[in-house]
Amino acid sequence: MSLRIQITPGTQVVDRDGRVGVALEALPDNRYRVRYADDSQSEHGRADLVLRKEVQGDPIEHLPHPAPEAILRDGLILKVLVGSQAFGLATDTSDRDLRGVFVAAAELQWSLRGAPSVIEPNPEEAYWELERFLVLGLKANPNILECLFTQEIQFVTEVGTELLGLRQSLLSKLAYQTYNGYVLSQFKRIEADMRSTGHPKWKHAMHLIRLLLSGISLMERGVVLIDVADHRDRLLAIRRGEMAWDDLENWRLTLHARFDAAYRMSSLLDQPDAARVNDFLVSVRRRVANG
Repeated sequence: MSLRIQITPGTQVVDRDGRVGVALEALPDNRYRVRYADDSQSEHGRADLVLRKEVQGDPIEHLPHPAPEAILRDGLILKVLVGSQAFGLATDTSDRDLRGVFVAAAELQWSLRGAPSVIEPNPEEAYWELERFLVLGLKANPNILECLFTQEIQFVTEVGTELLGLRQSLLSKLAYQTYNGYVLSQFKRIEADMRSTGHPKWKHAMHLIRLLLSGISLMERGVVLIDVADHRDRLLAIRRGEMAWDDLENWRLTLHARFDAAYRMSSLLDQPDAARVNDFLVSVRRRVANG
């Protein structure tokens, strides 16, 4: 075993005879005192000890597992364009952000290794396994809801179309708390930037406003606002740092007040229709299992 890996007191180790003990202390000359279950103690050189977790290893790590590209090739049901391209805020330097949903093969779901909950081939792409996507959607995760409401659909299967038809079942007043949480996260980033540099990262400020606009639409109309082109000039002015801070704050506070009022008047259900969403997932799993 490499001598570069040090053993700290309390670590479980295995000696050359296969006995498991606990390292009590490090001694001179790279030796360790070890106590065993029968309360006996002995000294060992580092070369005679192996960390127990290394002995156990991962018994399933060598099981065959399909590559992420193969999982997406066989199971992709929905791919959409999100980000600035879908928001109507793209510039010449904007990335092309793609998101999507895949259904893992039954054999992969049943295997010891299981299916990945998300696959990210590169920084601009992310794909969720259907179950994970639905769980996040039931919690009103804005990233998930944007995938269901964007008009920029790049690829969709029959099951993907069913998923899009399920989006109203995922909507509820829970989105008020979720969107507020995301807005607060952006605001904390802005405050940290102000403390450290004296000015915000304007991209964070722009997205805070965009999230409020989206949340208002969701509460008032039951629709996640994706395309904010009507506000493009003002939002891009924020991103470029051209809007005065007081003007930005006034807009933020006005939108927040409207968001709060929209929540109080919203006709959305208090909770999403988890039963219907679950029925859909079980139906898809059965179809995949039956080939």
